[in-house]
Amino acid sequence: MRYWRVERRQAEGQLDFGRTLELMAAIGHADVNAVAGAILKTVSTVAPIAQCTIFAYEFGNRPRTVAVADRRGGRFLQDIADSYARHYYALDGNQRVIAPAPGRKIDPAIVLHQQASDEIDHPGYRAACYQKPNVSDRLSLLVQPAGDIWLSVNFYRDSSQGQFQAGEVAGIETLSPLFAHAVKHHYSLNGQNTQGVAPMMLARLRQHCPALSKRELDVLRCVLEGLTAVEIAEIMGVQPSSVTTYQKRAYKRLGISSQRQLFALCMAPAPV
Repeated sequence: MRYWRVERRQAEGQLDFGRTLELMAAIGHADVNAVAGAILKTVSTVAPIAQCTIFAYEFGNRPRTVAVADRRGGRFLQDIADSYARHYYALDGNQRVIAPAPGRKIDPAIVLHQQASDEIDHPGYRAACYQKPNVSDRLSLLVQPAGDIWLSVNFYRDSSQGQFQAGEVAGIETLSPLFAHAVKHHYSLNGQNTQGVAPMMLARLRQHCPALSKRELDVLRCVLEGLTAVEIAEIMGVQPSSVTTYQKRAYKRLGISSQRQLFALCMAPAPV
């Protein structure tokens, strides 16, 4: 598992102009998955890639799936992406970049993060996001379109293709500024419109109480979206009693005792 800043380099050879036009046309497209599909076709000119996903990590909340592309078709990859966003994102090695330890700053340039299946210790995460979709290796392009927002473009290798080789990584690195430019513009056109009120409210809650855990924030987000404990439990894959525990713990940290006070706190001025 490793991550590194992308050093801009001149591309070797020639990039297919048709692929580039297709990628530009996919920016802001009504088909939410068009941009992931165009990126998958373009990156496959330098390395065999089976799948591509794009996630948005907004204000420290659980990620939101922006787009997916799978050579097999169907919604199999969408289901895997949803499972990752609900249960496993906090275990991802990319959190060292997206949510670094306090006092540790990473230059918000383009960052590449590589994570192979055999580098994941958590059996549930490894089984759901690597073994089930038959993935051997993943290379992620991480870029920050704005403060407290990260976008992740993920390239997955099928187990039959083995892990990424150095030359393939170099080829993807050469194309990464193009992909970063495309997803940032796509997000500005399509992504931000689907954020909703809850992520912005959660950002305010995190300002009031940075100690809130990811699980507590997940529950609070669902509460702000009007979901019941049973519905939240189904989304998070836990028991309703666990949802209640997370909610009570979060309320205690925030110094409140009701949903009404939660909404009031979201609307209160940020602490100085």
